[in-house]
Amino acid sequence: MKAGHRGDTAADDHNSLDTLTAQAQAIERHGWKGALIGTGWGRPDTFTVATALAARTTTFEPLIAARPGYWNPANFASAAATLDHLSGGRVRVNVVSGRDELAAYGDREADQSTRYARTKEFMRLVRRLWTEENVTFAGNHFRVSDSTVMPRFDGRNGDPHPKLYFGGASAAAEHVAATEADVQLFWGEPLDGVRERIDRLETLSKSLDRNLPPLEFGLRITTLVRDTTEQAWADAEAKVVKMAGGKAGSWQDHRQMVATGQQRLLDLAARGDVLDDNLYTAPGRFGGGGASTTWLVGSAQDVARSLRKYNEAGITHFILSDTPYLAEIQRQGDWLLPLLRDFSGPRPKVADQG
Repeated sequence: MKAGHRGDTAADDHNSLDTLTAQAQAIERHGWKGALIGTGWGRPDTFTVATALAARTTTFEPLIAARPGYWNPANFASAAATLDHLSGGRVRVNVVSGRDELAAYGDREADQSTRYARTKEFMRLVRRLWTEENVTFAGNHFRVSDSTVMPRFDGRNGDPHPKLYFGGASAAAEHVAATEADVQLFWGEPLDGVRERIDRLETLSKSLDRNLPPLEFGLRITTLVRDTTEQAWADAEAKVVKMAGGKAGSWQDHRQMVATGQQRLLDLAARGDVLDDNLYTAPGRFGGGGASTTWLVGSAQDVARSLRKYNEAGITHFILSDTPYLAEIQRQGDWLLPLLRDFSGPRPKVADQG
């Protein structure tokens, strides 16, 4: 979906249906569960892409990023339920509240506290529409009367509906996660930061009387894997040199106001270029954004050891990525994923097409 943001050159057809289908089918062949399909104005519509790829695959699970404001909750609940039914229960949902070109699609909820209050209502109402019939809801941002979504979810793997993934590190975002999310996603912070955030969110969930199953945690990060540790670091450093030369793609948020979670990543560079065993922070100085800001670098064994430490800290969902997508889906699916099979928890491993 978004190529060229780790110093790679984007092919002209990187968003064509044939290219995306080839990636999704490779995901199926090489041991992944699915892919996060990122959202943002000026990019292909996430739900349309997810629907097209679900139709061309058999096990691929799209993790569909959705923004309150771009979607109304009843419309989204209906669309997701329909696609889940047509795909045989393969839909996952990532609710996004970060910065976007809101005015470009007619949205005005730019204030952070208002945006997250709206997100909380969105998640609560979507969940009710998926699990209840004849729903009436009157909130500050959304209202429905006597609303029943069709088709109904039958339940799968013990879940009554798709899990709601969510990210955000501000105080407002953490209150939403603690009360409404099923999975809180973290960017690639060092282990101490991840442990601290898990402890805080678990404590917050208890203090807010969360009435859902316990919050789960996920990690979204770039993983640069090569045959040897030495080759991985040589390639990582060469990529960063290319990025420093101005060939880092279009991500330039590091030069503007950024979200709290992104700023946490950018601040890591002050602690050193390499943190923990192999968390590379230098990409964030030269245009890496989001999952591209910090990279786990090394052989498959090196990266698996690091991911195991995150798992032991409480991470049970992993969204891993590197570019070029097709080559890395194959390489990491064959080399890295077999080393992660015995991780504890739900452990869905998905590639990132964001």
